[in-house]
Amino acid sequence: MPVKNRFAELQDEITAWRRDIHENPEILFDTHRTSALVEEKLKAFGCDEVVTGIGRTGVVGVIRGKSNGSGKVIGLRADMDALPIHEQTGVDYASKTPGAMHACGHDGHTAMLLGAAQYLAETRNFDGTVVVIFQPAEEGGGGGKEMCDDGLMERWGIQEVYGMHNWPGRPVGSFAIRPGAFFAATDQFDITFEGRGGHAAKPHETVDTTVMSAQAVLALQTIASRNADPVDQVVVSVTSFETSSKAFNVIPQRVQMKGTVRTMSKEMRDLAEKRIKEICDGIATTFGGTVDVTYHRGYPVMVNSDEQTEFAAEVARAVSGQCDDAPLVMGGEDFAFMLEERPGAYILVGNGDTAMVHHPEYNFNDEAIPAGCSWWAEIVEKRMPAA
Repeated sequence: MPVKNRFAELQDEITAWRRDIHENPEILFDTHRTSALVEEKLKAFGCDEVVTGIGRTGVVGVIRGKSNGSGKVIGLRADMDALPIHEQTGVDYASKTPGAMHACGHDGHTAMLLGAAQYLAETRNFDGTVVVIFQPAEEGGGGGKEMCDDGLMERWGIQEVYGMHNWPGRPVGSFAIRPGAFFAATDQFDITFEGRGGHAAKPHETVDTTVMSAQAVLALQTIASRNADPVDQVVVSVTSFETSSKAFNVIPQRVQMKGTVRTMSKEMRDLAEKRIKEICDGIATTFGGTVDVTYHRGYPVMVNSDEQTEFAAEVARAVSGQCDDAPLVMGGEDFAFMLEERPGAYILVGNGDTAMVHHPEYNFNDEAIPAGCSWWAEIVEKRMPAA
């Protein structure tokens, strides 16, 4: 089953939706315009049920097949939010909101799922129910968790859930996936070293927080090189280092550091948190200062279910002829919360030779629309074949 002809016919229309969303990006949960557009489209398509306000600004549409002998219910999820980045693409439909842009392709994900919803509502060539899920706040806000906390899975009896993300560098419309752990857990830490400030010409009269903090930046790297099993994945990155004084001749009283930890297992996640605290405590004690470490657990590891991954890959090969083994991704994805509640799979669709996501020159490739829409539609029709 190659790309469905209907999506080739609809491509210009779906592209227009995508570009409208791109031109009007919204951050985190403030997806009011996008959510309203999604609601309007789903109602126009003739969905059996359209519900807003799930996970604050999330939208859910329900489409029932020609029959329901199977009793199956499948969820399809797309994210809607943009990023706080100033766009530098130069396209004529570039963001009209300074400091905000769709730098991760969520505009494309939303448009593709809308296209699939239109087709499924037109044809209803399946035995069961499909629930299309439009989620806010994937970019650090945990919108997936909020939708689950609002009873998403239970309210509509969702049994399996599937998601998709575009991927620059892969051939347009090709796919890649992997079973098991796929995207990393994403945690954050805040570290504050407290010492005794003073004149830089008299360091012996101070407890130097810059020395403590510099030691900590280097020592934290030993979590990956000396505490973790070399076959396990862990990234510890200090990304912010701020002193309480900006003067060239003052040893600061306080230094604050921030950073992120990426892991692929609960055990490594626990180890990283434990070692960060132990290392910083040890350094503060050694140099005569104090330290406060706060560790914030963010998105969990995103884990694809084995059976659903095999099925998703089979559908992808049927649609495009290419579904490769995807690499581990140390970025985070809050679809992880949905996969913690239900079995399912998350797949990558090629975006071609474009800038990488989260870059100011990134743009979703509209040529990927027919393949993405076809994959979602075929997930439904093959998993719940018409009676």
